[in-house]
Order: sequence, then structure tokens, then C-alpha cells
Amino acid sequence: MTDERLNSYHAFAREHGVNRGLYVVARLILVPFFLFYFRLSRQGRKNSRIKGGTIVAANHRSFLDPFVIGSCLPWGKPMNYVAKVELFEKRWQGFLLVRVGAFPIRRGEADEEAMKTAEMVLARGGTICIFPEGTRIRKGSLGTPKRGVGRLALRSGAPVLPVAVSGTENVRRGFRIRPRKVDIRVGRPMSFPQAEQPSPALAASVTSRIWPNIELQWEDIGGLPPMRRAAVSAVDRAAPADPGSPVTNTLAAIASTTIR
Repeated sequence: MTDERLNSYHAFAREHGVNRGLYVVARLILVPFFLFYFRLSRQGRKNSRIKGGTIVAANHRSFLDPFVIGSCLPWGKPMNYVAKVELFEKRWQGFLLVRVGAFPIRRGEADEEAMKTAEMVLARGGTICIFPEGTRIRKGSLGTPKRGVGRLALRSGAPVLPVAVSGTENVRRGFRIRPRKVDIRVGRPMSFPQAEQPSPALAASVTSRIWPNIELQWEDIGGLPPMRRAAVSAVDRAAPADPGSPVTNTLAAIASTTIR
């Protein structure tokens, strides 16, 4: 794919967001379909009633996840979401994806263009869905999150909605869409202090606060809990932090953050 095409997808997401006509039609069709065919259970919907820019952080089991998650949000919050750049290789597919809210991201690297697009969508009051695992985890418990969600939360200052989805991984077999039970749970929003240039350590620290809340939603809807491992503290061996440094102050603010 040429850089020109890639940039055109980002430009559309930044300037237009989700195509309103497609959004209304898709929602009118998909929500009743999900509720009856998948027996979709939507828990915690009231937690998504947030004004302004919102980050939806969710686990990822299936290609259906963005649409199932979008069905839990208020009508006035159409959702943009990241999708791997390979999905945009075919022109017709890229044309359709970007109009239903997707924009490309290069996996396995720090994609500054994707981060800039997400920040611009949030700045105009939009909603961004991000999958911290970075790929689909179809079986077992949840994967290990990347620090990108923490970085975005810090740079944008937008609240984060922890969301868990279960059952979508059982729906598709080949080209068949099977009637399988799907559950989704939306947790209470989390807020973090804004930082224009957060360090990797700071972004990882915020991610480590977001992800356990997603795990809580996941376990509440019957998901397999992660393996519990013994944690060895290295506090005594670590050098004492400068109490007046900006990083220390920001970490202290994060530690005292309340889940609203």
C-alpha cells in the first residue's frame, strides 16, 4: 500500500469520523440481530454515558468485537477503532472500513500516525476503541496488554472505559455465522492526569491500572481468569525516587486516581 493511500484513510478518520448514514443503517440492522441471534447480554451500559472524547479499552476475540462494543454505546457516540493495516490492502475494503469507523495501525511498532489520528478524534469529542492486546486472543484467558492504551490515555486526557467481550470467538466458522451466546460488560470509567510526552515507563504504569479493570469485567461475564503468579517486590533494592521529580509526581497522581 502506498503512503498516499494510507494517509488518505487517516485523513478521513480525522476529518469525518464515522459516516452517519452508514452508522444509523448498520446500528438499526445489527443491534436487533445481535440481541436475538447471539442472545447478546449488555451489562453496564450506563457507564458509557460520558460526554466528550472517550477511550474504549477492550479485549479482542473476534472481528465482530467493534460492532458488538458499538452496540453498547449511546446512539450519539459513534465509535472509531484501530484495525491492522493489512485489512486496508484492497481498495474496496479500505473504502468501506474507514467509513464504518476503522483506521489503519501498523502492529508491532510505535505507529505515530495512528496515535495522532486517535488523539484528533478524541480532541473533537469522538470515541476511540483500542485493543491493548494488539491482536485477537481466541482461546483461554486474556493476553498481555501493550502500553499504547496508557500512552493514549495520558496524551489525550480522555477517560477510559474498561470493556470485556466474551463469546464472539465462537460465532464464526469459515463463512458461517453461528448463533452463539455473546456477553459484554462495560466497567466504570477511569481518568488519568494528562501528560504531553509520557515516558514508556509511565505509559506502562497506566496500562497496568487499566488492564486489571478489563480482567474484572472479563471474569464477571464468565471469562477464564489469568494464571495467578507470585510477585516478588524489588522495592528494597530500587534506588529511592526523587520526591520532587515530575515523573514521581505524575505517578503519585495516578496512584491516587479514583475509578468514577
